[in-house]
Amino acid sequence: MAVIQNGMVHFAFKTMNNYRLFYNLLANHLLANITNMFVWFAITFWVFLQTQSVLATSWIAGIFAVASMFGGVIFGPIVDHERKKTAMVHSSIISLVFYTIGAAVYFTADPSTFSNPKEPLLWIFIIIMMIGTVAGNLRTIALSTSVTMLFDENRDKVNGLVGATQGITFAITSVLSGLVIGFFGIGVAIIGALVSTVIVLLHMHTVTIHEEKIVHLEKPKHFDFKRTFAMILLVPGLFGLIIFNTFNNFLGGVFMALMDAYGLSMVSVQTWGTLWGVFSLAMIAGSIYVTKYGVGTTPLRRIMILNLIMWGMSIIFPLQPSVILLSIAMLIWLALSPIVEAAEQTVLQNVVPFENQGRVFGFAQSVESAASPITTFLIGPLAQFVFIPFMTTGVGVTLIGGWFGTGPARGIALVFITAAILGVIATFLAWNSKSFTELSNHHTEV
Repeated sequence: MAVIQNGMVHFAFKTMNNYRLFYNLLANHLLANITNMFVWFAITFWVFLQTQSVLATSWIAGIFAVASMFGGVIFGPIVDHERKKTAMVHSSIISLVFYTIGAAVYFTADPSTFSNPKEPLLWIFIIIMMIGTVAGNLRTIALSTSVTMLFDENRDKVNGLVGATQGITFAITSVLSGLVIGFFGIGVAIIGALVSTVIVLLHMHTVTIHEEKIVHLEKPKHFDFKRTFAMILLVPGLFGLIIFNTFNNFLGGVFMALMDAYGLSMVSVQTWGTLWGVFSLAMIAGSIYVTKYGVGTTPLRRIMILNLIMWGMSIIFPLQPSVILLSIAMLIWLALSPIVEAAEQTVLQNVVPFENQGRVFGFAQSVESAASPITTFLIGPLAQFVFIPFMTTGVGVTLIGGWFGTGPARGIALVFITAAILGVIATFLAWNSKSFTELSNHHTEV
């Protein structure tokens, strides 16, 4: 009996220490995430205000997605072959280097250069800053695998805590970036990002992760696509989930590319940033729900149900040019997003062996991110030259303009509705697929 009690005490002490360590990692990740997302929001707002170009904002989203796509296959093996703390430190160092280069480009250039969307220096600056932002994905993959390493139980609830940091990040960065760009400009935003990244690095050096061993000691010369793909195929139905998420991201790229232009067509940048801060409270609420209740015993089924609700709302809110409709839809979308994300992470953490999770997570991130660049690079020109003219001076004015409204923002709204309808169809097809059944059964068995 004494042995059992001592074992229970040791287990409880170890669990308490793991939570203490995890909270430190989470706090560090939160500040790093706030910094990187702040840069992304700030650059997008600033470029739209400077150029008034929907095309430019959609291409920024595309650049971010392309960098994320390549980053996943690069970062995944790093997480598997390095200690988690090392991977997180490398993430912040990369961000700091590129933010420093970006600062040098911005502060040495003629300010008028950045008002022309055709100016190469503007895009050089954007690409440099986006690489610094995307470097945060290395930290995200490392944090996801750390959840598996530190916790054998309640991973879904721990994933809820990770989701809460994402909600807090959006709440802070959306308001902060709107206010900073509206009142001070991009220069102050760059300086703030540099200072914050240095603080993240200094704090990370005070954190100790007792990682007993690195499962893979050999370092590959390049990303082993065949081996990683074979690992994914060993899990029944997993590739189907990745394909479904990829198509969802393909459609989500529409909103990524055009949402800021749509919102800024109705309100000021300060108001739009503040609204995003309010919207993000819903993401925090959704994450708190996961932390308390988890994602249930059938997380895949929950993913499908919530996807139907989210796409359904995306059909409704663009029907009229209403900030109220948009706000309700965004609140629902952002409340459900962390639940979906936690369910997906929990499935992956449970069915993929720990020693392969970095590569599998990185591969999934890259494949799923690959859809967004296609959408964002295509949807900008499609909206600019097809949908917007259609609802401004084209046939759409006569056909539906009387009740739907006319103008550039109505063209963007029509794009949203089309993408959301496709999202509903894709979800129904995925739910009734063989892959869904196989992965659900396999997850139940493990």
